[in-house]
This record gives sequence, C-alpha cells and structure tokens, in this order.
Amino acid sequence: MVDQNLRIGFIGIGNMGNPMTGNLVKAGWKVTGYDADASKMRAFTAAHGGATAASLAELGGKSDVVITMLPDGHIVRRVVLGADGADDCLVKGLAKGTTIIDMSSSAPVGTRKLGEDLRQYGIALLDAPVSGGVKGAVAATMSIMIGGDRALAERYDALLSAMGKRFYVGSLGAGHAAKVLNNYVSAAGLAAAAEAVRVAERFGIEPQVLVNVINASTGRNNSTENKFTQFILNGKFNAGFALGLMAKDLTLAMEVAEACNVPAELGHATLALWKKAESALGAKADHTEIARYVNEQ
Repeated sequence: MVDQNLRIGFIGIGNMGNPMTGNLVKAGWKVTGYDADASKMRAFTAAHGGATAASLAELGGKSDVVITMLPDGHIVRRVVLGADGADDCLVKGLAKGTTIIDMSSSAPVGTRKLGEDLRQYGIALLDAPVSGGVKGAVAATMSIMIGGDRALAERYDALLSAMGKRFYVGSLGAGHAAKVLNNYVSAAGLAAAAEAVRVAERFGIEPQVLVNVINASTGRNNSTENKFTQFILNGKFNAGFALGLMAKDLTLAMEVAEACNVPAELGHATLALWKKAESALGAKADHTEIARYVNEQ
C-alpha cells in the first residue's frame, strides 16, 4: 500500500526521468523534482503536476527518500556531497535516516565509496540502475537491478514497483555491476548483428530479409527484434540512448571484469569497437548508429 506521507525527491528529469516521475505521481507518491535545466522542471510540472525545488539542499529538506537519475556516478557524487563541501548539495538538506536511491549508470566501486561516505551523515544508499530505455520508462516495464541492504530494498519495493520489475542482485554496487554487464551483452549483440547485416548485404541478401531470418532463428536478440527494423534499417537512428553512454557502460563493465580477474577478451574487443565509433560519430550520436559506423568501414 502506498504511504501517502512519504516524500519523494527526484533528481534528473530528462528523457528517462520525466516518464519515471510521471509513473510515480500516477501511483500516488508525492514527488518533488529537481534538474539543473529549468525547462525540464517546467516540463515535469506541466506534464505531471508535481512540485519542484529551487536547489538540491531544498529538495533534500523536502524529501524522505531521493532518487537520482543522472549521466554517471561522478555527477551523482557531486550532486550528493558537493565539491569541497562548498557547493549546493543534497546532504545539506537531507536528515539522518533518509535514503538515496541511485538509478543512474554509475561505477560499482564508486557506489560503494559513496555509501561509505554517506554513512557518516546517517544516510543510507541503494543502487537501482535500470534497463529498458525510454520505452520501458514510459510503460513502467523497466528492469530495475537493486544493490544494497536487502531489508532497505524491501522497504522501498512498492516505490520502485511503480517504475518497473525489481531484481535484488546483491550488496551495494551489485546493481550497477549487473547493469553494465547487461549493457555489455546488449552492445556485443548489436555490433555483431550490424556486422552480419553488412556481410549479408554485400553477399546479395536484403538486410530486412536477414533480420527476419535471425528473428526466427537462434541468433535473435534484443537489437535484432527491437532496433534494426525500428531504428536502423529505416535510417532514423533515434532510439534515445547515446552512443557515448553505451561506451561508458562498456568501460565500466570491463573495469568490473578486471577487478574480478576475468580476461573478458570479447568484452575488450567490443569496447574497442564502440570507442572507435564514438570517436568517429561523437558521444551524442544515438547508440544504434554503431550500425552506420560498421557500414562505413
């Protein structure tokens, strides 16, 4: 049952954050939003009717739990703790006993360090990154990978259930590790399919025909089923996830592999390909443009 008195703060109301906050409001939660971009806060209130805060400290003071949905863990740390203790930041407003749920794609090791630093303030941390993209955020069908204290995760299960399917994966940082490893598998599948389509076309097979064959066969994956026809073969390349973010998640996945003494040869080769594509196309290019990069080689 929804605790109507629990105050939710949400930082990062962009392509993912806006529909996520919308689903929280629909489920009955009291949400206060914050974004460095004032236009995104206006869009949030116009679409969902939630409240906004003028600063991070103000948001902290109005919240029992704060969700962050930001580009990376460095930004999360700066937002939460500030720089050199002087900047506007969450801990200047959050009370002891509150919780931060980081739903960004952050470095697992950095998440554990942030959790340690927050303990001195009496603030708890969960990591709960997501998979499913904008489509999943809108439909509230995202996969949410949760790391941290299990009892704490269960306390906020109803809150997270308004945004997607929950998977408790282990101790603090495990959620972020699971997320980047998932994105490694996704990135490898997309790149492999792009190369296969290129070979097929040169051999005289229509790209859509090969995609149809793969989707009816053992090679099918999320990219062949949900990206090639919808965003690649039609030349739209607008799936809504940046190529640079995929390269970042691959880098983090390989950092986890190295920390665990796993060679991950295919992973490093996949990362090298995506880094080349990022250099050629720019970090802001849609991640589906990896297919365009493969075709131009």
